[in-house]
Amino acid sequence: MAEATPTLVTAGIITNADQILICQRHHDDAYGLQWEFPGGKVRDGEGLEECLRRELGEELAIDADVGEELFRLRHRYPDRYVEVVFLAVRSYHGKVTNRVFESVAWAPRQKLPDFNFLEADRELVNRIARGEIV
Repeated sequence: MAEATPTLVTAGIITNADQILICQRHHDDAYGLQWEFPGGKVRDGEGLEECLRRELGEELAIDADVGEELFRLRHRYPDRYVEVVFLAVRSYHGKVTNRVFESVAWAPRQKLPDFNFLEADRELVNRIARGEIV
């Protein structure tokens, strides 16, 4: 039976000039080696910005200045139903350090569609590449 309520997730669109930070899921993870934007599940009682700051600290060892909501979507995978809230991160403190991913990369916005992104992220990826978002 399909879940009626999606799992709430945040993801950060971290920008540096015309580049966007993208992360490749670990090869052992579900949807391994696909690309995504960093972030994770919102805990009970946690705000969206608070969640993203925590996740970026855990995953990338940075203290992010979380900005406005850029995009929101719901997507049903075969094994999960998610609502993803993408938030702008235009600045952060610390050095990006890969703690959990197979790989991390700075990609020019126009090149984002060249990466094998998670299915849920593809509309946003195309919109960023066209300059409609961020």
